[in-house]
Amino acid sequence: MRRSLVVLFLALSSLFVVAAPASADLPVIYSGAYGYAHVSPTASPPGANDWSCKPSSAHPRPVVLVHGTFADMSDSWQALSPLLKNNGWCVFALNYGSYAGSGAVGIYGTGEIRNSAKELSAFVDKVLAATGASQVDIVGHSQGGMMPRYYLKFLGGASKTHALVGLSPSNHGTTVDGIGILARFFPGGSQFTGALCPACEEQIVGSAFLAELNSGGDTVPGVEYTVIQTRYDQVVTPYTSAFLSGSNVKNILLQNQCILDLGDHLSMPYDHIADADVLTALDPLHPRNPLCTPILPTEGG
Repeated sequence: MRRSLVVLFLALSSLFVVAAPASADLPVIYSGAYGYAHVSPTASPPGANDWSCKPSSAHPRPVVLVHGTFADMSDSWQALSPLLKNNGWCVFALNYGSYAGSGAVGIYGTGEIRNSAKELSAFVDKVLAATGASQVDIVGHSQGGMMPRYYLKFLGGASKTHALVGLSPSNHGTTVDGIGILARFFPGGSQFTGALCPACEEQIVGSAFLAELNSGGDTVPGVEYTVIQTRYDQVVTPYTSAFLSGSNVKNILLQNQCILDLGDHLSMPYDHIADADVLTALDPLHPRNPLCTPILPTEGG
């Protein structure tokens, strides 16, 4: 009953969205209930992975979308991928981090984060080769906003990346409870915690991985960082642990823009205000000013 009410509320809230450009041919549905209901985890999200796409002068860098723990490219990017495509970007998305057979049941982002960063590195190289671009921009949710930092810092990714935009990224870790909430949301996720989810352990506050990642500072020179976070994040806790420090960082708290935004961790990729902030971060010369309309949590709060 509770989940049914959430679906209804999210469906209603999706009516209050920033319209896509008139010339757009891909629907953008700001509904986490719609997005996470997708059961084809290996299917590219709308607008993504057109390997013939060539970046325009207005948007010279392709965008790489990186999902979070237990998620996949299809259920994470049903809003942001078509939104970016409609606004003129070449968009690419990948699945990464299958571990102990998790990918076979549509559960990704569970493997060791260092190995996932290597997968991202190979994917970025493929994108650059196909598009002819010299750099990409990366947009990630949860682990997908944090893991690329390892690629930038330790795998040579800084020279190939102009900007990293994180939606509720687990930059400084979370609690065991936070990982548990995330696992319970994704069908089958609870089966891949603990020993079957190295990435879960590595995202716990105080892990050796996070100590390595954050040693010597949060950022590397030459990359622009944007963190977009919600006060109501129940997975990355405290919510402020998502934020980064550095002269090349912009930290955004959604509730400072719109008090009506009650979105939580899982709703972030489907929050029209957060997605407008992504567009602004990727194209700061043309800032978006989304309407302040109600956003409700994916799980119902």
